[in-house]
Amino acid sequence: MNIALISGTSGMVGMQLLHQLFKKYDFVISVGRRKLALKHEKLVQLEGDLLKINTWDWEHLLMSSSLGGEYQLVREEILEKKAEIHAFSSLGTTIKKAGSKARFYQIDHDIVLEFATWAKNLGASKFLYVSALSADPESSVFYSKVKGEVEQDLQQLDYSFLGIFRPSLLLGNRNEFRFGEWFATIAMKPLVWLKVLKNYRPIYDFQVAKAMVLVANQASSQNVEIINSGQMQDLTK
Repeated sequence: MNIALISGTSGMVGMQLLHQLFKKYDFVISVGRRKLALKHEKLVQLEGDLLKINTWDWEHLLMSSSLGGEYQLVREEILEKKAEIHAFSSLGTTIKKAGSKARFYQIDHDIVLEFATWAKNLGASKFLYVSALSADPESSVFYSKVKGEVEQDLQQLDYSFLGIFRPSLLLGNRNEFRFGEWFATIAMKPLVWLKVLKNYRPIYDFQVAKAMVLVANQASSQNVEIINSGQMQDLTK
């Protein structure tokens, strides 16, 4: 049995990722603060405080969603270490939306690491993470510094494979309006049409999602791989 775990499902990349996961995995377990208004025969939704995910009684949450006992096999496969499990994180916010740098750090760093630890303990062998083009733990820009720290800290969890995806400006349908990104999209969209500067030109959310699933399901000689925006675009041609 192949199982995908996902955090950040409600975001731009997350929603696209969910649809890609349905094509490749037997079950998709989505974790979040609340459940999505979405039903699918392969989708299992677990809700709770993500900062406390490592204290969740996931078996109880799983089985309470299984009114007809259809998730009993999923539970057994996980407990008996028979399932192939891959974890995907597309969780992220902005300092403006979070309300403060401290809350931003909680979401973009702490929750990602808590989820990654939980997934590892559940038996996940691969972790696929959406970072940022500018990620750098030594950066003077807070956003880029946090993303870089997450990348560093994920490597300490010793996954068999860690895929770090660094997209440039994302194109797609957001739930909220971000003026800065809207302006940058208008300014940079000619790079998409002209097909130049692959690592810097905007990339569509579905391309990032598709690249993540493709990389997760192919063999790699590296334990840690950084996939930049240009590579993602090449993978999804």
